[in-house]
Amino acid sequence: MTRISSGLIIVFLISLSISLAARQPALRGPATAAAARAFLEKVDRELLELINAANRAGWTQSTYITVDTETMAAQANEALVNATTSYAKEAARFDKVQVSPAERRQLYLLRNSLTISAPPDPKESGELTRLVASMEGTYGSGKFCPGATTKQAEGAAPPEKDCLDIEKVSEIMAESRDPKRLQEIWEGWHTISVPMRKDYARFVELSNKGARVLSFKDTGAMWRGKYDMPADDFAKELDRQWEQLRPLYMALHTYVRTRLHEKYGAAVPENGPIPAHLLGNLWQQDWSNIYDVVAARGDNDQEAFSLTENLKGRKIDPIGMVRIGEKFFTSLGFQPLPKTFFERSLFVKPRDREVVCHASAWDVDSADDLRIKMCIDVNAEDFTTIHHELGHNFYQRAYKNLPVLFRDSANDGFHEALGDTLALSVTPEYLVKINLLDKAPDASADTGLLLRAALERLSFLPFGLLVDQWRWQVFSGAIAPADYNKAWWDLKLKYQGVAPPSVRGEEFFDPGAKYHVPANTPYTRYFLAQVLQFQFHRALARTAGCTMPLHRCSIYGNAEAGKRLNAMMQMGASKPWPDALEALTGQRQMDAGAMAEYFAPLKAWLDEQNRGKKIGWD
Repeated sequence: MTRISSGLIIVFLISLSISLAARQPALRGPATAAAARAFLEKVDRELLELINAANRAGWTQSTYITVDTETMAAQANEALVNATTSYAKEAARFDKVQVSPAERRQLYLLRNSLTISAPPDPKESGELTRLVASMEGTYGSGKFCPGATTKQAEGAAPPEKDCLDIEKVSEIMAESRDPKRLQEIWEGWHTISVPMRKDYARFVELSNKGARVLSFKDTGAMWRGKYDMPADDFAKELDRQWEQLRPLYMALHTYVRTRLHEKYGAAVPENGPIPAHLLGNLWQQDWSNIYDVVAARGDNDQEAFSLTENLKGRKIDPIGMVRIGEKFFTSLGFQPLPKTFFERSLFVKPRDREVVCHASAWDVDSADDLRIKMCIDVNAEDFTTIHHELGHNFYQRAYKNLPVLFRDSANDGFHEALGDTLALSVTPEYLVKINLLDKAPDASADTGLLLRAALERLSFLPFGLLVDQWRWQVFSGAIAPADYNKAWWDLKLKYQGVAPPSVRGEEFFDPGAKYHVPANTPYTRYFLAQVLQFQFHRALARTAGCTMPLHRCSIYGNAEAGKRLNAMMQMGASKPWPDALEALTGQRQMDAGAMAEYFAPLKAWLDEQNRGKKIGWD
């Protein structure tokens, strides 16, 4: 990746300032159908310009973390947030005007499109966007330096080479089986968020002021208001889906706890919550890294192959993994990615600078400048993640010709679900077709395959709920700043059944150790995606004529499934999400039953393994 010069940054900021200065004030006059049409045309034109400017600034900040790039991203985002907030307020003028269904939909989306709204005071608006950029930068450049406290007390800083970034920390959490080492690393990473605590409380105060400008009670209510249903109904819908899947999660939790107790002894209680540092992941949202610890004991229940070993054995590098993912989509009838995708994406971590390694997909110009940003390791997890991120890119390209307010998924869960739906087709049969596996294992190996899938996907469900449960209560004031950490761990206990490895007082800010919190990215979308991806997968598998069990179905190479998928993707956000869901699945309600069906064979096996064990935790 070419280094960005300070001269380019200055040119960008000057051009952005000139553009903003030249922008005309909002259209005013009688609220008529013609005025609404003119207003939306203006929004489409100017919002596209601001979105693209923010995208380019955000890409630069994420791939080249400095004070200057943080400033650049903050200013671009401030311009976007201020304009969108202004547009959203003005859209209310046309609430009672007779307009076309497409125009009414755009006005609705405009009011509900924001994840952050600018306060009316310009100084506070600038402060708000600077806070978000600063917190994200703090996370992206965060490192744990073992022995830092001791060395500082001795008057010396720890050598930089001894410090561990998120990539190295995650690697140790995944591979180490030393509980003392795991606790040290887990606690060490959670020190990076301590400086954010005061900033986050101020961020909440300012973002709520902005939400009230748009007549929402708070930022959480603003987030819940974008799902084509009343905010309270949406919260109830989440509860309904969780209750459908909670018994499945409890069965998995009990089984994993038993295996960890056998491994670590009294450090893991027989009937209580699982210690957070022993699940192979900093946030306990993916347990697949401890598969070797919890794998079934019978010969027929072992995992039949290692995709990681197969990738390495065939000497496939990160770009080769991306090419394989692209081929999946072209097998469905999609056009290949543009040449610029491979020229401009970030696939491996640079040695000369700090970057945000958290995997993400980018549509920089809202049309054809598609990219992914990811520090790829050659392993099974990243192979699946690549399929997921490319799903975003192909979705982005499918709706590129729609008005800018429609250039999004039907709801934010759809975007995440689509990528994961394709990842569900990474089956043994698929791997055989692309020469990453010599022969698909027979049905006797399905328990191992399903267990690994459950450790990755099922384990995520409660975490996918609690992040925004915590933030919604923080935004509403139900959780005060003085109780941030206690409330976080109360929710992790309630939903995940996990506990910290040591006392976590209010001197810590553990929520900030998860990227999406300092980056102000709503998280409920990921829970919805877990439910929707299985619903999508079941529908597409049936379209492809798959007669095998759902967990062995892959749509790779099936043009009919590709056509059905593309038809939904091209709708973007132009219709309410039940319409898009129906176009793909024939159903108008999200159905967690598809996920339960997928894991039904595993549930029966888990129930047998858990016989006589306490289900749940104290």
